[in-house]
Amino acid sequence: QRRVRGQVTSMKMLIVLLLAVLGVVYPKTPLPMEKKVYIRREHSLIKPYSSLNMDTPLWDYSGSTIVSNNEVRLTPDHQSKNGRVWNTIPLMSRNWEILMEFKVHGSGRTLYGDGFALWYSQDRHLQEGPVFGAKNGFTGLGIFFDTYSNHNGEHSHGHPYISAVVHNGTQMYDHDTDGTHNELAGCQSSFRGQKHDTFISIKYINNILSVHTDVRGKNKWTKCFEEKNVVLPIGYHLGLSASTGQLADNHDVMMLKTYEVDLVEGQTFNQEEALKLVPSAEGEPDRPHVDDVKPLFSRRVYTIFYICFGLVFILAVGGIGYTYYQKYTIGRNKKRFY
Repeated sequence: QRRVRGQVTSMKMLIVLLLAVLGVVYPKTPLPMEKKVYIRREHSLIKPYSSLNMDTPLWDYSGSTIVSNNEVRLTPDHQSKNGRVWNTIPLMSRNWEILMEFKVHGSGRTLYGDGFALWYSQDRHLQEGPVFGAKNGFTGLGIFFDTYSNHNGEHSHGHPYISAVVHNGTQMYDHDTDGTHNELAGCQSSFRGQKHDTFISIKYINNILSVHTDVRGKNKWTKCFEEKNVVLPIGYHLGLSASTGQLADNHDVMMLKTYEVDLVEGQTFNQEEALKLVPSAEGEPDRPHVDDVKPLFSRRVYTIFYICFGLVFILAVGGIGYTYYQKYTIGRNKKRFY
């Protein structure tokens, strides 16, 4: 009996060791931050994928989007690409949490772009547009994953950068300033080019929008921002979009799970009223677009000036050197005759 017990104990230790190793090799997908949640599969993207199961009434895709078994690639690492994926069924949950695994990577080491977006919007923008591959003048919420800085002025920030924008259809996203003129909140996040899995949690509960990230490979959530008094109606559509310009990247989504969250204590819900709500947020008021101060001369003029200056400098140095050489040669020849 002791021998049998010893073998069982050894087997248990071996199983624990194997599970520990597997836990290192295959990191566990983070669980949703909220406890009382119910997954809504009709609003989720769960692998394995295929072009067959994407051709369903649940999701539409357009542009450069490519679907494989393990990922939905919104754009490949090529210039001037854009892609979109949109859920066909409106989300009717008052409180929700979205858990997404994504990967942004490419051949560029210092220059890459442009980024991708997660949408909760009134319309499904399957046509190409200037806001990370989707239409401008949208109504709803946009979570933007911006990897390239277009603006170096007063409201600039580091990149990669995650931000939230709430529009009611009358505002326009200002691409030239990276959306800082109507941004609700945001944070810098080193999600691009990581070898480990990267995740984000987006929660909308009782008019509070919060975003947390897990991009360091530590299986630990880090707070990006939390904003109160954010009004979003029910019945909008989830979507994803991405774009590249002169710079490029792969923008991949491995998994997107949408959870319905129970009403919190004291929260009420009237479906008819929730459908009529107009998106709004009590963040910093929109600032008007202000063009960057243009230099007196264009970059081309400065380039020509520097080239001309360099040529003049080289000719001057060459002339001085040639004059010195001639004087040296004449003086040396005179010494030979004396």
